[in-house]
Amino acid sequence: MLKTRIITALILAPIAIGGIFFLPPLGFALFTGAIITLGAWEWANMSGIEGQVGRVVYAAVTAVVLFGLLNVPAVAVLWLAVLWWAACFLMVRSYPAGSSRWGSVPVRAVMGLLVLVPAWVGLNHLRTGGLDFGAVTNSLWAILYVFCVVWVADIGAYFAGRAFGKAKLAPRVSPGKSWAGVWGGLVAVGVFAILVSLLASAGGSETVFLVLASLATGLVSVLGDLLESMLKRFRGIKDSSQLLPGHGGIMDRIDSLTVAIPVFALIITQLGWLTAGQW
Repeated sequence: MLKTRIITALILAPIAIGGIFFLPPLGFALFTGAIITLGAWEWANMSGIEGQVGRVVYAAVTAVVLFGLLNVPAVAVLWLAVLWWAACFLMVRSYPAGSSRWGSVPVRAVMGLLVLVPAWVGLNHLRTGGLDFGAVTNSLWAILYVFCVVWVADIGAYFAGRAFGKAKLAPRVSPGKSWAGVWGGLVAVGVFAILVSLLASAGGSETVFLVLASLATGLVSVLGDLLESMLKRFRGIKDSSQLLPGHGGIMDRIDSLTVAIPVFALIITQLGWLTAGQW
């Protein structure tokens, strides 16, 4: 299993790096749209659409929705995402109570659009916007930063959870997660944000706002993981798919990013660090 995971990572890493950091904005939109479409194919299964034809149709509909949003103001979509994730918090918190309200196939299918589409919009908003933070002016750094926030939060949560994880965070949804993991992840994210601020020669107020934005992003990233875990538990499956040998599916890899990206994009836009750009 470990060998398979390593081989898959070695193959995918250069593809992901090239697609994210070396494509022009429109190419970036198409590349990330393809990833989101594959994620939609997996979500179709989590929503209860078992047949391949139905899953492909759902993925195609998602791709059409993405295309239709190319010229829609990103901030409006990002605000919608924040409201949606607030509702998700209530769903995860109450699970399994309340599952009768969202457990039908059509509702879970719509949930997938509300998860995947704003993540794509936020990612492309980061890509096309002009970043102005400290000595940093390249918007690609914003994408790398939000990815790193999620990764750092995961690493901090893993080690803190192993060392101190007695009080469970959401045992009915994801028994392995603990409150210690959440706090450990946030501490790691806070330290990371301070280090980045120093490297970027940021001012005092910019540093404070970056730390707060990073902590908020790291905190909500947990919700993305929990929502997918809840859907998989309800559906009775372990992984979103087997597209990535040794790693499960694409949704298993991007679940935290689906909420972290739109939230971070909205925050730094409201702070004036990111402005709308052109395709």
